[in-house]
Amino acid sequence: MKELKQIFENRRILIAGFGREGRSSYRTIRRLLPTQHIAIADKNTSLADDATLKNDKKLSLLLGDDYLQQAGNYDIILKSPGIPTFDFEGIVGDLSTISSQTDIFLQLFGKQTVGITGTKGKSTTTNLIYSILKAHSSNVIMAGNMGIPLFDILEDIDRDSTIVIELSSHQLENTHTSPHIAVLLNLFQEHLDHYHSFEDYQLAKMNIAKFQNAKDVFIYCNDNNMILKNLEQVNPSGIRLPYSIQSLEQGCCLENGFLTLKPSKTKIYDISQARHLQGDHNLLNIMAAFLAAHCFGIPDDVTNSVVSSFKGLEHRMEFVTEKNEIRFYNDSISTIPEACISAVKALQDIGTLILGGFDRGIDYTSLALFLEETPIQNLVFVGHAGKRIADLISKITLSKRNILFSNNYHEIIDWCFANTQKGKICLLSPAASSYDQFKNFEERGRLYKKLIIEHQ
Repeated sequence: MKELKQIFENRRILIAGFGREGRSSYRTIRRLLPTQHIAIADKNTSLADDATLKNDKKLSLLLGDDYLQQAGNYDIILKSPGIPTFDFEGIVGDLSTISSQTDIFLQLFGKQTVGITGTKGKSTTTNLIYSILKAHSSNVIMAGNMGIPLFDILEDIDRDSTIVIELSSHQLENTHTSPHIAVLLNLFQEHLDHYHSFEDYQLAKMNIAKFQNAKDVFIYCNDNNMILKNLEQVNPSGIRLPYSIQSLEQGCCLENGFLTLKPSKTKIYDISQARHLQGDHNLLNIMAAFLAAHCFGIPDDVTNSVVSSFKGLEHRMEFVTEKNEIRFYNDSISTIPEACISAVKALQDIGTLILGGFDRGIDYTSLALFLEETPIQNLVFVGHAGKRIADLISKITLSKRNILFSNNYHEIIDWCFANTQKGKICLLSPAASSYDQFKNFEERGRLYKKLIIEHQ
């Protein structure tokens, strides 16, 4: 904590955004420096009535629509992940003053950290890697994008701790240090509203490995063309450990029904084993976890045992229930076409698919082409994204299907019960964000599950 105190001491500090991470930053800085002046900037004007903040005589509040207008007056800006960096352009002369919990945390603890990012699969893979490490050692801590601010675990860390953190692109975009072991799962179109371009989003993700040195390790999916393209551009210095469904000369790949380490040709996992994580996309996540485990010298039998028993996370191809001989699955985490395609491939037997939500301008052509090749009979389209997906499908397909357009999930669930064939699956895998109707994908998924359970 001494090093962290030195970072903030005698500097003009602005906490930009006062959500979960902003509150964590405030608590931490106030604990370290009880009398130093701090400023908090947030759109939420009701913070002026917050009892704790009102009693802090060394605090300034910058609230309302113009909350960032004074950001250029500060030496260090702790930006919350939800605020785009481009919001500071034209206000802050030197964007290098913009930092974050992630940036500072990695400066202090990067050498003890396994960092996991990717457009999809990062929560599952982070939890899987944590579970494997935890089965081998008790001194393992997990935090990050799943809802645990990094500053909240500071007091749990000692020099022997291994820290496993899930990292979003928003957390990575202002970092200048990379984790000792960096895992990049995939890159797809996402968060186009948060960046000037898709290229900027990709480069933010690449920060997970960009600042590594020659003794660090970079684990990445060799099947993702976006990653391979960015590897050429960023050229990180860490030891590269690729993984692939195809054969590789080095890393982890699938050969003859086994995950195999190359160049040793060691068989480490029989994919015919029963496991809860279904689909090729999860097989890739398992490969990443095996490679991370090998970096710590964890025996393969330990990793095999954890992989076999690991049940996955809520809202990720989650089995809800079987009712009226229909199996219901919740994949509300699916906010891009690739996630929906992976879920349909993994579960197969889909009778009804619920698609759409908030439209962020993602290209849905690949999804429309894929759905034309499937035997799915019932399609539900939600929101503006659903309308756009439906328009694309209507231009491509000649197949007759049962269609429902609705933004009302009560109506949607009634329709799904009435139209899904017995023995088939009803799948919520929207391929779109939830922000048109819901606070987040979790709220959408929980409403879906609640309505199914309560349906008479």
